[in-house]
Amino acid sequence: MVKKSIITESRLIEFYMDYVLKHDKQPASVYIFSKENNFDEALFYNFYANFNAVEKSIFNEFFKNTLQILTKSDDYETYDSRTKLLSFYYTFFENLTANRSYVVYALNKHKNSLKNLSALQELKKSFLAFIDTLEFETFKIEQETIAKMQEMGIKESYWIQLLLTLKFWLDDSSAGFEKTDIFIEKSVNTSFDLMDIKPLKSAIDFGKFLLKEKMNFKV
Repeated sequence: MVKKSIITESRLIEFYMDYVLKHDKQPASVYIFSKENNFDEALFYNFYANFNAVEKSIFNEFFKNTLQILTKSDDYETYDSRTKLLSFYYTFFENLTANRSYVVYALNKHKNSLKNLSALQELKKSFLAFIDTLEFETFKIEQETIAKMQEMGIKESYWIQLLLTLKFWLDDSSAGFEKTDIFIEKSVNTSFDLMDIKPLKSAIDFGKFLLKEKMNFKV
């Protein structure tokens, strides 16, 4: 008798990523998926309602893994907000690169319309919560409603920045994705310089880079 697989959330994610990369599609049913991976179908529902929920959790796992790596460093808490965000980006995209085949499978068909992609919904919640922990120097606004709108605008702009970086990375054919590293550095530095009202040099430099790469900004 073949011993049943021990099922955890991480094992289900591993099985799912392996399945879709082998078959280039979602499993036809949880029954087929569980039989192929030798576990009882009911165990799947202890963790997920369906395969779309698995896909959402995968991108959020990339995020959680990134934060775990960052917070293990004794130096991380001493970083300023700019360095924390840069460190997040570099580590997050290292995680994506380690799983590039799956990420390309999951996003490539939607890379020109990432903003409303359901697979990224949980990632967005976690990322915006992370942005909330950073300190930004902005214009002081006394009116509470306008101040909240300013805060939401900042968070949404950083979410768009992450999507643009993700799209750039998907299209990046440079060795070691070195152009993505350049994109990250220039875009993060530009965003902080704009809020610090010192935009011109960084904005022009970043603009020249984007023109050179002929990037399509639609997300």
